[in-house]
Amino acid sequence: MGAIPLILFLYLYILNMTTFSFLKRNAAIDLLRALTMFTMIFVNDFWKIHDVPHWLEHATYGEDFMGLADIVFPCFIFVMGMSIPFAIEHRYTQKASDSSTLLHILSRSFALLIMGVFITNSEARLSNDVFYSIGVYWLLMVAAFILIWNNYLPKSNKKLLLILKGLGWAILIFLAITFRSPDEHVFAAHWGILGSIGWTYLVCSLIYLFSRTRLKMLIYIWIGFLLLCMLISPMNESFGEIAMLNFPQPNFFHSFLEEVLHIGNGALPAFGMGGIVLSLLTIKYEEVPMRKKIVWILGLLITLIIAGTIARHFWILSKISATPTWIFYVSAIAIGVYTLLSTLVKAGKAHWLNIIGPAGTATLTVYLMPYVFYAFADITKIILPDIITHGFMGILNCLCFSLVVIGVTYLLGLCKIKLKI
Repeated sequence: MGAIPLILFLYLYILNMTTFSFLKRNAAIDLLRALTMFTMIFVNDFWKIHDVPHWLEHATYGEDFMGLADIVFPCFIFVMGMSIPFAIEHRYTQKASDSSTLLHILSRSFALLIMGVFITNSEARLSNDVFYSIGVYWLLMVAAFILIWNNYLPKSNKKLLLILKGLGWAILIFLAITFRSPDEHVFAAHWGILGSIGWTYLVCSLIYLFSRTRLKMLIYIWIGFLLLCMLISPMNESFGEIAMLNFPQPNFFHSFLEEVLHIGNGALPAFGMGGIVLSLLTIKYEEVPMRKKIVWILGLLITLIIAGTIARHFWILSKISATPTWIFYVSAIAIGVYTLLSTLVKAGKAHWLNIIGPAGTATLTVYLMPYVFYAFADITKIILPDIITHGFMGILNCLCFSLVVIGVTYLLGLCKIKLKI
């Protein structure tokens, strides 16, 4: 617990400059996003194979463990947070107003929520009474998303764009009305991964919009989310598996956090705010000698690891429970990987990662492409040979699938098909 003031002191100690510059694109952020998306596609494809090593999978509920699959989603939230200052400050360099920036944030959040709810409802598959298959649902869903949110050329015919976007919305309305799950549930507001990203993006972006580059304030907010997570996350068996703030269930406090603010126990916003803080620190100290930066970064990583180790005496390491221990360890991993990628970029040795580059610049398109492949497999009833669905061959299968998805995304980009919200 004492590691929290140590982290705060470390951050505040290095705050001695006041100028920020967001004019240059940060290639390391794009690479971190690409690597995270590549890994996300990889682990999300495990459902079709067998005998996957446990260290690659998600931990089960109540298990004090973190597999590779438990690291990917929070890393994406972290890198999303890193992108927020660049995106918002870029808009201001283009003379965008506060109101237009706010509307932009709201529209992006809305798009993520809409995509999330359609994807999450489909995870239950469809009732046999629905007159089309889940494969058709996925194809229509992805087609609608592209029609609505494709990055159309600036000179595109406005009337044609209205028709295409209207067609996309009509398809989504049709899917929502006709949807029935196998247990006969109708279409409902289940947010899923994209929805969680959307809510977290909204919260973190609004915080940044109203605080801008006030780094000290942002650090305090990050600490606040960490403390919230500590207070309301159930502790381990030694402490009776109850939270410090152990309110009877249900209660107004938890309902307000979950259903109104959509921040849960604060873990996801903590990742997002951590990314924002790291971006601002990166900009502030861009000209600092690398040797000095490495000392600071090592100090921060060691502090986070120590914090995670101390926290593990109180909370298990669990993504499902979104424990403070999970936040500390994953934050250390995200910062460490980003630092490595940033070093490679500055040394001109990151070219070998260009093969997954489209996953960092066409992220939404990459995320949706697996559903197209799964749709064709469902419609054509193609079944993979058993030999490539077990053990090492199964893992190699998933790795190749990730590369193919990114390759298809690259080809779609050449055809001017790329989602942008």
